[in-house]
Amino acid sequence: MKIKTTRFGTISIKKDKIIHMPSGMLGFSEKKRFVLFRHKENSPFFWYQSVDEPSLAFVVTSPFLFVPEYSVDADDAAKAMFWNDAVESDLELYVVANIPKGEPDKMTANLIGPILINVKKRQAVQMVISNSPYSHKSPIAAGK
Repeated sequence: MKIKTTRFGTISIKKDKIIHMPSGMLGFSEKKRFVLFRHKENSPFFWYQSVDEPSLAFVVTSPFLFVPEYSVDADDAAKAMFWNDAVESDLELYVVANIPKGEPDKMTANLIGPILINVKKRQAVQMVISNSPYSHKSPIAAGK
């Protein structure tokens, strides 16, 4: 399957790599299909590209790379998605990164809105964590 993107031109993806988000991303609830691919080989960053909107793509990364003790209770999200049979190896957690142009030392990540992906079912949900010690603009650059 080919999809058009603003950043990458037309890309080929396998239909079985599409991730379905019944509620979409925050602020983009009508966009429900995404594909995840690595920014560059060995990069800690990925692109979470909308299949439905060429200009909609998020930079995501693992929160554990810069906050090893990061912890969220994914049980409620898993139950809401009817993933009661999911095992930990079926689930991946990402956070949206913000990388200001020309200022990589000012990178931040949204640690209160992680994306939980069930890789086995190819479904995802963006969680909203209330009463969290984390921030939507947590520094992620080395040494911060």
